[in-house]
Amino acid sequence: MRRTRTALPVAVTVLAALATTGCGGGSTGGGNNDNPDTLTYWASNQGQSLEHDEEVLRPELERFTQETGIEVELEVIPWDSLLDRILAAATSGEGPDVLNIGNTWSASLQATGALLPFDEETMGRIGGADRFVPSALAATGAEGQDPAAVPLYSLAYALYYNTELFAEAGIDEPPTTWDELVDVGRQLTDEDTYGLAIEGANIQENSHHAFVFGQQHGADFFDAEGNPTFDTPEAAQAIKQYVDLLGEDGIAAPGNAEYAQNQSVSDFANGDAAMLLWQAAGRGVENQGMDPGDYGVAPIPFQTNPPADGEVNSMVAGINLAVFENTDNIDGALDFVQFMTSDETQTNLNEAYGSLPSVTSAQESDTFDTPELDVLRETLASSAAPLPQVPEESQFETLVGTAMAELFADAAAGTEVTVDRVRESLHEAQQQMQR
Repeated sequence: MRRTRTALPVAVTVLAALATTGCGGGSTGGGNNDNPDTLTYWASNQGQSLEHDEEVLRPELERFTQETGIEVELEVIPWDSLLDRILAAATSGEGPDVLNIGNTWSASLQATGALLPFDEETMGRIGGADRFVPSALAATGAEGQDPAAVPLYSLAYALYYNTELFAEAGIDEPPTTWDELVDVGRQLTDEDTYGLAIEGANIQENSHHAFVFGQQHGADFFDAEGNPTFDTPEAAQAIKQYVDLLGEDGIAAPGNAEYAQNQSVSDFANGDAAMLLWQAAGRGVENQGMDPGDYGVAPIPFQTNPPADGEVNSMVAGINLAVFENTDNIDGALDFVQFMTSDETQTNLNEAYGSLPSVTSAQESDTFDTPELDVLRETLASSAAPLPQVPEESQFETLVGTAMAELFADAAAGTEVTVDRVRESLHEAQQQMQR
């Protein structure tokens, strides 16, 4: 997901209010079939541009119209305004029939009451829950509640590395631990190239890495009751390790502290950085002129001494498909969800976007048997975990991600980022959450 820093605090404030009051589109009444011939669909920006998304989606929507007679009014919404648009619709009760949501928003939007719950009967209308990849389904809402959406596109993080630069430096294999990554990064850093590109001002990227490093250090950020636990020693150590990649370790350029809009992907594609930590970056770097043979893909590193109970090296990333609870074409909306999660549509859309289907049968197609997607598939199956499925998750992303952006700015300016400084920032973020 991609959102700007300026839009998020407003969204979080509204989301917190909605979650507290339980107010949303669903509070004004249930769905009906008063408008059976039309659907409105808000799609997220998955491709190179909004125009590219229109080109990808339009043939599928026309096929749906041919099969059902239902016209689909499509609007592709940029990530930097999608959450605000959804929250405004939840407040007013005037939203689309069907919409894409970032899967990390699932529990937060679920708490507003604006989304149709996919209970057993509703799930049965689209073919049943067992069609979906388990890790993707785990990121559709709070545990113990009916899912607030179903998975549409599946993603995971991987390590992308420039094979030519690795070969020139005599490095035979990609790093498997963070200590190795730092060592390799230093070998690859010179006046022309840095070892690693990161997005220090990208709040969502920051929060995703905070979660993964946190899991590797034994930090959960929320306790079993859903209370924030941002400022633990384990969380501070985790975030310091990530910020140190730019600061103390010096393998990422100081200018990366200002990156917020996929500039790190461009740096990698252009050869300005030798490694990249990203979600399904292959299509993106190839669109910027990088030859598929010029990069390799490996799992995200683990700690040198992992905990005995196994380790996480990615959050479960992806996009979910939801239905507004007060849709005026509920039958058509569920027909559309079933269509979008059919094997044919899943194959067409995920192939176009370079992501993985969220439906098991489609994901197993030879279409998705590539070195990159094999790494992502294995990660999702064995070492990925969903971000905390609690109503306050979006606030966690914003508050912790913003605190990390400030820490990156300090590191870029030459200020030492100590564990105590990190813990102080996390404590401030936790206090804001509790207020």
